[in-house]
Amino acid sequence: MSDEDLWRMLRGISDMPYGAGQIAALEQLLRRVDAADDRHLAFVTRMQATTGYIYGGEPAKSFVTFSWCLSEFDRDPQPYHQRHLHNLLWHFKYMVNGLLNFPEVPLDRTYAVLDDMERRYRAGGHSLQTVHKHRFRVADHVGDAEVAAHWYRLWQTTPRDDLSDCAGCDPTSQVGYLADTGRDADAVELAEPVLAGRLNCNEQPQSILTALLLPYLRTGRAEEARDAHREAYRRLRGNLANLWDIADHVEFCTLTGNGARAVELVERHLDWLDRPPSPAAAMHFAAAAAAALRQAGASTVYRRAAEGRPAAEVAAASLADELADTATGLAARFDARNGTTHQSEWIARRLAVQASGEHVPLSASVRRRPARPARPVGDEPIVGPGTPASSTERVRTGKGERPAVTVPVDAEPDELLDLAEQSWGRHDRATFRAALIAFDDRFGSAELPARTSAHRLALRAAERGDEDDIEGAVKLNRAALELYREAGEEVPAQTVAGRLGVLLTRSDEDGDEGLLLAREAAEVLDRLGDAQQRAAGHDRVALALLHRERWADALAALDRVPADAGGDQHLMARIALHRGHLLEQLDRVDEARAVVDEARRIGRELGVDELLTGACLAYARLVDDPADAVAACDEALEAAPADAELPVRVARARALLSAGRAVDAVDDFVEAVTLCVERGAEGDAFLRWELANAYRMVGRLAEAAEVAEEAVLGLDRLGAQAEADRCRHLLAGVYAGLGEIDPALALLEQLANNLDGPDNLPHRAQVLEEAGGILYDADRDAAAGERFAAAAEAYRLGDLPLDELRARRRETYAWFWADDRDAALRALEVVDGLAAKLAGQAEPPVTYELAMAAEAGARVLTGEDRLDEALGRLTGVPDRLRSIEAFGEAAQVEVLVGELLLRLDRPAEAEPLLRRVLGGLPAASRQVRQTAWLLARTLDLLDRPTEAAAVRAEHDLDQDD
Repeated sequence: MSDEDLWRMLRGISDMPYGAGQIAALEQLLRRVDAADDRHLAFVTRMQATTGYIYGGEPAKSFVTFSWCLSEFDRDPQPYHQRHLHNLLWHFKYMVNGLLNFPEVPLDRTYAVLDDMERRYRAGGHSLQTVHKHRFRVADHVGDAEVAAHWYRLWQTTPRDDLSDCAGCDPTSQVGYLADTGRDADAVELAEPVLAGRLNCNEQPQSILTALLLPYLRTGRAEEARDAHREAYRRLRGNLANLWDIADHVEFCTLTGNGARAVELVERHLDWLDRPPSPAAAMHFAAAAAAALRQAGASTVYRRAAEGRPAAEVAAASLADELADTATGLAARFDARNGTTHQSEWIARRLAVQASGEHVPLSASVRRRPARPARPVGDEPIVGPGTPASSTERVRTGKGERPAVTVPVDAEPDELLDLAEQSWGRHDRATFRAALIAFDDRFGSAELPARTSAHRLALRAAERGDEDDIEGAVKLNRAALELYREAGEEVPAQTVAGRLGVLLTRSDEDGDEGLLLAREAAEVLDRLGDAQQRAAGHDRVALALLHRERWADALAALDRVPADAGGDQHLMARIALHRGHLLEQLDRVDEARAVVDEARRIGRELGVDELLTGACLAYARLVDDPADAVAACDEALEAAPADAELPVRVARARALLSAGRAVDAVDDFVEAVTLCVERGAEGDAFLRWELANAYRMVGRLAEAAEVAEEAVLGLDRLGAQAEADRCRHLLAGVYAGLGEIDPALALLEQLANNLDGPDNLPHRAQVLEEAGGILYDADRDAAAGERFAAAAEAYRLGDLPLDELRARRRETYAWFWADDRDAALRALEVVDGLAAKLAGQAEPPVTYELAMAAEAGARVLTGEDRLDEALGRLTGVPDRLRSIEAFGEAAQVEVLVGELLLRLDRPAEAEPLLRRVLGGLPAASRQVRQTAWLLARTLDLLDRPTEAAAVRAEHDLDQDD
């Protein structure tokens, strides 16, 4: 490899984002550079490596490259050394900061570097302003407040020069000192003009915003604190080198009562402690994380696998203790090095951080919710049939549906159980539980008849089923069935048998037994039961068949239900809902909608919130008009019991999206995520994914990125790789929209690696092509060419020739603009081969790609001065593009034709073409200026200067444009 190739590689590496990828590329280049024995290149590469190590999260390696450069500079000064002297002197600041962060480095070594820095700055005639600043930093680190104050004054009073830190970084350090010494208002005042200006160094504005978190908070600027957190953390979150600052954001979340978000940040960055940029950063993060986890109660944290440690859920309390030990142990090492106790005292304060003051909402996905108000209830007592209202007592259920209900004080055991049974059928869970509580209180220890005991067991089974304890419900129903049979109670026995059968069909192992039980029970009830019991029996058969996904058979079972179900409107509503579900599964949507609407009517008339909510949700799912779906969800939300609010919120959010009301959908998705988190329910990661998409749709890209990052972490935690990858794809698009090119590319690269199987070739090709497009738009054309080539190969392996042609055509453009003409010609040769295979196909997509392939080839050949060949490729291309209504592309090709005619000294042919194109272009088109310039140049060549001047004047072109 020639020296020229190595220099080109170095320039390419300089364009890479800081991080492990750039560091690996630099180290590979260093090995080649040393083998080439080019002193200049070796020096410049190590200078670049020093910066790469600092900003890429491996500062310890920068000590070696800096020392090498300094020794090389002193040993044999060369002209190129002088060109890099400013950067070499600047790197002294990196060294002082870095050495402080490693307790194994003696403090004397840091002072020696500072002394050498001061000597060289004096010798070069530079200001000592930044030297004073770094002496202040050493004093502040060891806790010598008096000396720190001395150097701070000198730092502030010494004139700045071109070796001083930038206009953002100097104030950042000042803000930190002012905040630490209790001058929060001064810190905020100092920062305001800085933030109002333009900050564009690698560390800003995220560093100064992070430094302002606590001053903003302590001066009552909660909104500014929230915005600073969101903006800064978004910029910090992707780079290991920022672990120290990320710890400040974890602590800020803890302080502001955002414990869930604090733990999420800890979880997201926890594995960085396996490879921290420095012991100081590890200490800082471990302390902040431990404080956050101590507030997390009995929750767990997902810890990724590392060498010698499998991935696992770890108890927050246990992990907090581990991280606290890490932080205190590191602090002790620093204090031993420094001869003070300052670091240990500081870490002790960090470990004691708790939520304080007013809650500041931070999360874009979870909001603090007020306690749900109790639903209003009437004043009338709930009594058994024929029981005087005066003979009742109030019983608290403890479940929250009603503050209290009343039951008869003198009711017999069977009367209480009958009341519970009736209440269950009416969906009155409060009275159901109150009756059972009264029964257990009065008769729980009494000797009771087998029938009564069986009835209590059956109702206990209903409770377990309501709590989704299927195994417990099955056991209790079996026991109740046995007691009923012993007592010779055939009808209630068959009722319980049918319920047991339905439960069993939810299991693959016991499904056949369950279906048989349900069917046999229904047949017996057809002979012995009343109309209501017969209807319930056949409904249970239908449910059993529904669980087995035998939709048509289940519908046939419902057809055997008596017309009015014995007058039980509650049962009729449930049967209608079941019928609607089955009709939906059979794709009989119109019938399903009508049946569900009937259930909705009954639920409304009965005033049963549970039935009405279920019917409204089913109706929303079945209607064609999104506005009707939203209206049904609105009704469901109004009626929904507390435990049904979550599915209603989700359904309403999706309906709002379909109705084009994404702004409103965001609020419902946030409520749904919050409910999931509050209740410890699974699924919040999937809902965050949907919320991120809603944020994207309304243009709130920063929040979309934040929430999608949370979703990816949660989906990975659940092992849902396909969903996690789809969310990564969404996130990559959001990053690109935010202009965060490198994070977008990193995600797309990860996706391409994940999609490495033969079944995923089209998706792998798609993400590679998207990465190429992002690089191309960022003018990183050589890298774009590589991605397009990889995408084309994946399309080829997936037997997708038209997609392969498109990717190869885009590759050709990329190499052309990268000025790698050989690569462009090689790619064009492949494009021509693919185009020949597709020639003759008349489908619009093929027509489009063949036309654009011709245009790409013409541009490459134009760059090679093969003008006649280029022009020949474009014959008929504009007309073919217009035939498929690709008018913009047709104009683009015609402009190129005009340029070629001009270069071939055929201006008379170019003029009418360019006039026609210019007249047809929209005024705002970016092609107008280029076309006008070509037309003016054409008129000049035709010796018509007055007309040329008029064109230039009309389009505001200078003579030299």
